[in-house]
Amino acid sequence: MEKLIISQNHIVVHKYLSEFDVQIAVKREDLIHPHISGNKYRKLKYNLLEAKKYKVETLLAFGGAFSNHIVATAKAGNESGFKTIGVIRGEELVEKVDKNHSLVFAKANNMQLHFVSRERYKQKNCADFIAELKEKFGNFYLLPEGGTNKLAVKGCEEILTPEDDEFDVICAPVGTGGTLAGIINSSQTHQKVIGFSALKGDFLKTEVEKWTTKTNWFITDKYCFGGYAKINQLLIDFINQFKFETGIPLDPIYTGKMMYGIFRMIEEGKIPKKSRILAIHTGGLQGITGMNEKLKSQNRPLIDV
Repeated sequence: MEKLIISQNHIVVHKYLSEFDVQIAVKREDLIHPHISGNKYRKLKYNLLEAKKYKVETLLAFGGAFSNHIVATAKAGNESGFKTIGVIRGEELVEKVDKNHSLVFAKANNMQLHFVSRERYKQKNCADFIAELKEKFGNFYLLPEGGTNKLAVKGCEEILTPEDDEFDVICAPVGTGGTLAGIINSSQTHQKVIGFSALKGDFLKTEVEKWTTKTNWFITDKYCFGGYAKINQLLIDFINQFKFETGIPLDPIYTGKMMYGIFRMIEEGKIPKKSRILAIHTGGLQGITGMNEKLKSQNRPLIDV
């Protein structure tokens, strides 16, 4: 991978915040790399070093049609001299691949795409399925869906720096739990860490507990807008207004929901006045294009790019 660009904290200047006497800074992890964005860079860092250590030449990753993990793995593998295989959820995508910008990008970075049915994809953690893939593709280094494993958590522990100790509240979106676990592990005892789930349900708490023993955190799904990749006009308007006010783009799957949740929690008094909040921008902006394709087909307003 290309040299890491150290992300910076950007103070949010937004007319809404002055009413509540709070400060929000955004750690721009989305600026780390043009394509290996945010937490995906962090998750891949030590995994790629591990693959090189054991001289494994191929990376295999799981993901859906617009997966940030697939895009990042394809680019990181191409830059670092690995062959890459993407196991993609949904056999129906075979005929649509050339119309999907994420998969087109992955192919352009020499990733071999392997499409499986949605039922088969559910077996991604089963030993028999992995053995079948190894029989088909040979030896590979496995990167689980979302990229979360022990080494990914280690990489995400580097998101926070000593300069971030001044903040009272650390906020991050949650998809598989690895990023949040890393942030929790490197947080300070005086800090409260809040995870904003992109999925409906409380199962992510159990996932995070696999990687941390700290207790200064919680996850909320109150602002997930009904579940993964589900949005409505309220969220679209918020994302567009936030970019207009601050110049910071948000994606509709993760960071948009997180930032909306932060604003609502401030308004509801769940984040106290005078709090200094650090919001982690985990990237994933390539997802805007895919969502806009869906919105355009429905003749709905688009998300500003």
